[in-house]
Amino acid sequence: MPINYLRRLTSPARSDTANRQLGGSLAFVAGAVNAGGFLAVGQYTSHMSGVVSALADDLALGQTMLLAAGAGSLLAFMAGAAGSAVMINWARRRRLHSEYAMPLMAEAGLLLCFGILGSNLDGHRLLFAPVTVMLLCFVMGLQNAMISKISRSEIRTTHVTGLVTDIGIELGRICYWKLAPKAPGEMPADDPVPPARRKFALLASLLMMFFLGGVAGALGFKALGFIAIVPLAALLFLLALVPLLDDLSRH
Repeated sequence: MPINYLRRLTSPARSDTANRQLGGSLAFVAGAVNAGGFLAVGQYTSHMSGVVSALADDLALGQTMLLAAGAGSLLAFMAGAAGSAVMINWARRRRLHSEYAMPLMAEAGLLLCFGILGSNLDGHRLLFAPVTVMLLCFVMGLQNAMISKISRSEIRTTHVTGLVTDIGIELGRICYWKLAPKAPGEMPADDPVPPARRKFALLASLLMMFFLGGVAGALGFKALGFIAIVPLAALLFLLALVPLLDDLSRH
């Protein structure tokens, strides 16, 4: 990838194009990590709705160990989001170019840790499986908070329920303004359909990238095992590298 393109992709000065391209890349990574993580530890880690529902079930059934593991996953996701916010705000106060690249580099390093932990899962599953789940939840929280801040909460890369909900909203908006008759005396206004179409295209592309990432992650993990995580970590490393080098050269 050209250096200027990589610099622009995670620059503090944002554009809609950069947000869409970065969001698509991160949605692919999130889908791959979610699917590969499920094959590794039997649990999806990108969404907290299922985790909170499982917490309620485990509490009602008195499953103490499962309750503790679920609480750890929830807290790890929150800690990842908090850690991303801390890194971004720390870098922003110092006017660094890498305020959004720092969480990506942290995510790349943690995914490599996931690959390292994976080699120990078979022999020590009781110990390493909960740690691996919490690690992946932390990574997903880290990524989701970063892209939320970078896009002013317009883009989510791990929260597919929200994506599908927003797609439905935009479809309803388009259908209504296309089909609904104009009310008597209604004043002409700006046509809301083109912006709705643009947002629908963005949301649909994020959903498709998450799905394609899931397919790639499942196939890669099935064929290669934990080594399949290395290309994902390398992609994040590449996305984060140029702004970090800019800051190092400047300071």
